Amino acid sequence: MSYITHCGYGYRKSICEDTSSWFLNKFLPRHKIYVEILHRGLKREGVYGWCNILGETYRPREFLIELHSHMDQEDYIKTLLHEFVHVRQWVTGTLRTKRGKMYYQSVHVGDLDYEDQLHEIEAQEHEKILYHEYLNETSPVPVHQVAHYFPNRLMKVL
Repeated sequence: MSYITHCGYGYRKSICEDTSSWFLNKFLPRHKIYVEILHRGLKREGVYGWCNILGETYRPREFLIELHSHMDQEDYIKTLLHEFVHVRQWVTGTLRTKRGKMYYQSVHVGDLDYEDQLHEIEAQEHEKILYHEYLNETSPVPVHQVAHYFPNRLMKVL
């Protein structure tokens, strides 16, 4: 069972809880993970989010995700999913530290620019895919698409 706590300002608690629960239940259901999500102003840092390890760096299971406050809903969900991709990378061992240096699949990422780091490239690619997957699995069918999904029901009503 995973534990999620969240605090801060400028965010919708329900979206934070729904998105976090969806990701952990779908992609890391058998792991015991603790994730603290902190919402604060990250404008000075020039980022929308961070993912940090709390405690042990060997097989980490405790994480701190920091998110920028006051993002629109789409950016918020994409950023949260991006940071959860990093959580999954740490948990599965594709992202790890050795002797104080960070490696992604045995490639030292400290020598690369941010946009060339493989773990960031993977997270950026997956955030868009996961966003659409999350919306498809959690959103109700829009009214204009009801006839497409339930054609027999529409005919019975008419």
